[in-house]
Amino acid sequence: MIKVIIVDDHRLIRTGLQSLLKDEPSISIVGEAENGVQLINLLETTPVDVVLMDIKMPEMDGFETAQHILQNFTSVKVLTLTMFENEDYINKMMEMGVQGYILKNISKEELVHAVQTIAKGQNYISAEITLNLLRKNKPSLTENTANYEPAELIELSKRELEVLKLITEGFTNAEIADKLFTSKRTIDSHRQRIIEKTQARNTAALVRYAINRGIIR
Repeated sequence: MIKVIIVDDHRLIRTGLQSLLKDEPSISIVGEAENGVQLINLLETTPVDVVLMDIKMPEMDGFETAQHILQNFTSVKVLTLTMFENEDYINKMMEMGVQGYILKNISKEELVHAVQTIAKGQNYISAEITLNLLRKNKPSLTENTANYEPAELIELSKRELEVLKLITEGFTNAEIADKLFTSKRTIDSHRQRIIEKTQARNTAALVRYAINRGIIR
């Protein structure tokens, strides 16, 4: 069970997130806070795995709060949930060591996947952000990842290639399952095998792999 604290200065957002995650068997909401000050006080007494946190908050914003968590609560993972698809914000958070950055318009399926990925110690940037950054900075990103290679030559099955292409287009596992007329559990398994074969631990790395191998342009 992944223990999660939700941090947002808007009660409506906190309530909405609780509603989305309450029926997910792998996640337990163990607390909520309006800002970084409340969160830090809560962390002193509440065991937690993942903090799901906004950036723009009164008293103590997401940047200052994340820095404090990363320095003082090293076992806690930080997943930023925000409206701001700002490249500077993303870079600053990731450089600080924040494990994830997602947008508030993502689906429930991607939210759950992001929390699960972060809890495992892997980084996660939402598919929409990854794709938009790739479109915006395609020449530099392609150049910077020219030397990206997995440990050995990879052979993906035809279905795995189909799934990988849809992942890079920003579809969630549930949406891919609908498109390929199969179950979400099957797509989950395909995705896990793709990750194991390519050693690409997040969506951004899968996109880079697909570009370098000519799977997408």
